[in-house]
Amino acid sequence: MSSLAIIGCLIVAFLAGVDGILDEWSFQQPIVAGTLMGVVTGDISAGILLGSSLQMVTLGWMNIGAAVSPDVALAVVAPAYLVCGPAQLPLAVGVALAIPFALIGQGLTVLVRRLVSRLVHRVERDVAAGHLERVTQGHLLSLVLQGLRVMVPVALLLCIPTSLIQSLMGDVPAFVTNGLAVAEGFIAVVGYAMVIQMMATKQLWPFFFLGFALAAVKGLSMLSLGMIGLAIAIIVVSYSSQQQPPQTGSGDDDLDDLDRELEDL
Repeated sequence: MSSLAIIGCLIVAFLAGVDGILDEWSFQQPIVAGTLMGVVTGDISAGILLGSSLQMVTLGWMNIGAAVSPDVALAVVAPAYLVCGPAQLPLAVGVALAIPFALIGQGLTVLVRRLVSRLVHRVERDVAAGHLERVTQGHLLSLVLQGLRVMVPVALLLCIPTSLIQSLMGDVPAFVTNGLAVAEGFIAVVGYAMVIQMMATKQLWPFFFLGFALAAVKGLSMLSLGMIGLAIAIIVVSYSSQQQPPQTGSGDDDLDDLDRELEDL
């Protein structure tokens, strides 16, 4: 792989780690990170397929309270390099490898957050001493640490020779790779089930069955299905807005009552 592609992989990994905290440009989202890794490695189709598969896997990964969820950024960037890069591992293997990389990223996330908590206390002491510029410096340093959390493991992965990765995969028994292929399909199904569970209402079930029926029509492409879905969404939103009764401001009514009482006085 060329030096430009290596630099591109490191940049994508850094941005995915940073945006895992900022959550501003969605660089950490699997469909985005996988596509970007496919662009820099020269295999866009594999990056999109892997990113879309992992997008369904990571739907339920979210931080709740003090609990740290598995890391999405490292779970996408590292397998994307193995699938889209010179190793050219199968897609099913990339999806399966996302889980251990996510757990590694989870441990690194906890470590970085502990470092950042100490950094915050140091910044507080500096601010108390009158050094207000340390607030900006602390924010930037925290973001750099989050980016390095993903970039450093990917850099170590880039140092492993491609021949060694391929030889290790060649030693894996066939029943394991076949099992990974089956598990990939199950993981995607679980992702779809999670989406359905989150949006399952009496009003939305008819649209689900309608989309399921339209998807079975072989003559319809993904573009046509997307246009049909967009048209239905526009119709539903327009119809719902027309059916809503005009809202009367209760505050205005209270003011009118107050005016009447003042006139009576």
